[in-house]
Amino acid sequence: MSIQELSYKLNIPEAEIITYLFLKGISTTINQVIDISIAKKVALKYDFNILDDEEINQVKMNSLNKKKNLSENSIRAPIVTIFGHVDHGKTTLLDYILKTNCVSKEYGGITQAITGYEIDWLYNSNVFKLVFLDTPGHEAFSSMRLRAAKVTDIALLVIAADDGLRPQTIESIKYILEMQLSYIIIINKIDKTDIDVIRIKEELSKYNILSEEWGGDALIVEVSAITGKNIELLLSNICLLSNCKKLTANPNQYAEGTILESNLDKQKGIIANIIIQNGTLKIGDIIIAGNIYAKVKSLISSNNIQIPFSGPSSIVKVLGFSKLPESGILFNVVNDEKQAKQYIQKFSNSYYNLNQALKSLNTRVTLKDKNKLKQLSLIIKTDTLGSLEAILNSLSKISQKKVQINIIAANSGNISSTDIELALTTKSILIGFNIDITNYINNLVKKNILILKVFNVIYNLLDYIENCMMNLIEIEYKRVFIGRATVQTVFYMNKGSVAGCVVNDGKLRKMSFIIVYRDNNIVYEGKLNSLKHLKDDVEEVFVNKECGLMCDYNLWQTSDIIESYDLIPEKKSL
Repeated sequence: MSIQELSYKLNIPEAEIITYLFLKGISTTINQVIDISIAKKVALKYDFNILDDEEINQVKMNSLNKKKNLSENSIRAPIVTIFGHVDHGKTTLLDYILKTNCVSKEYGGITQAITGYEIDWLYNSNVFKLVFLDTPGHEAFSSMRLRAAKVTDIALLVIAADDGLRPQTIESIKYILEMQLSYIIIINKIDKTDIDVIRIKEELSKYNILSEEWGGDALIVEVSAITGKNIELLLSNICLLSNCKKLTANPNQYAEGTILESNLDKQKGIIANIIIQNGTLKIGDIIIAGNIYAKVKSLISSNNIQIPFSGPSSIVKVLGFSKLPESGILFNVVNDEKQAKQYIQKFSNSYYNLNQALKSLNTRVTLKDKNKLKQLSLIIKTDTLGSLEAILNSLSKISQKKVQINIIAANSGNISSTDIELALTTKSILIGFNIDITNYINNLVKKNILILKVFNVIYNLLDYIENCMMNLIEIEYKRVFIGRATVQTVFYMNKGSVAGCVVNDGKLRKMSFIIVYRDNNIVYEGKLNSLKHLKDDVEEVFVNKECGLMCDYNLWQTSDIIESYDLIPEKKSL
């Protein structure tokens, strides 16, 4: 967070914090982003404590668990999360299991949000409920994958047999091993001809993931999401692993779980997509999520059916929030609104929301540096907060040494007339992601000659913003030496002065870039406009020849040194 944000939270003047840090040998500015460890030191100085997300959640759990009506736990369904690199067949696999066609509904054929599904599967003459979470494989959605990992009972890691381990595969392996998740490795696309399963197993062995035949205990299933080969074996292994884990929950207690995603629907208002990990959620319950609360007005199942209640290991949509709850935070049900307000008053200052992350993106450089940079001002509107989080996270990774991204406003929801006015005032580009644009907004954009771009695939959006940044960068040139000359005499004419020279090295070329030195100091840089040999206009004059030249410089002196260069445009980079 920045010094300004810390000052606001602690109610301590910025100057006092800056002075304290200066005395500790840390030089800062008001807008500079400081490390959380430094922020904690400042907080302790003034008898405050800063909690990270895990500490907040633990305090929250401890506080609310005391109110629960505990009884015996019962068996619950496993939450099965599908991980893997983009295009390795995660959603196609889920399609086969669900007998649906999710891939055709996804822009660009890639998953860009956490999506949840529930199925019933017959295993050992018993009906098993299985809850599946499909995660995005694109690099930009690392926060979503981490969020999904935190609610996972069983991880399915999908690896394409014709590709092998890729960056997001390795990222997922790290999540699985660090969080000690139960997992099944799925080698997909075995229906293809150019596959190398042995190589994939060798790559997995580097992470100490070994199948039984290789002396380990990892479950590795080779499948084809297209033909369905070994899908039943995979589902049976999931049920077997779930039985071994003995997953339980208490359906009689207040519900608790995680906000997977939230968005603003034009007809229904704010919708929170949640997963219930324990307890039962009912219509009329008071639910707390971060520093906001809601009275549950409606519950919609994963099959889009309105239901009066939902128990453990369920994915439901909740209507009733007045503000968008942040993706990834825990929710709990409390007794009544009074308790909800008391809790929020106690803990609200501990939450670090998207607006603060957005400020951090805008203040990663000091004001002194900022004045030197070109600026690209953006107003971003997205379908969900999770999409916004992924976009901001990706933008923060783009180098801003030459062009600073300035996020004027960012939120979920459609573009409004207020956004148009703000774009007009701040000269911002309007960026939409997975949203609809009304004819009214389109007409306002045209009337005010604004730029509005809407994207359905995140990497197209990021490419566009990078291209906008590149267009703001001035072309840089590499100087290639051509020749050198010495001024021997100066002629004065009505149009200016002419430097009479002799070429000492290489050649002089008309319209080349020249640097004029006097006593080893540069006195002029510019273009060589006119070049004559005797009385003739020429394009080049070679070594040991005399010439006269003119440019936008007239203060020539004898013995000035002129160096001539070709300017070769270099490839732009951020």
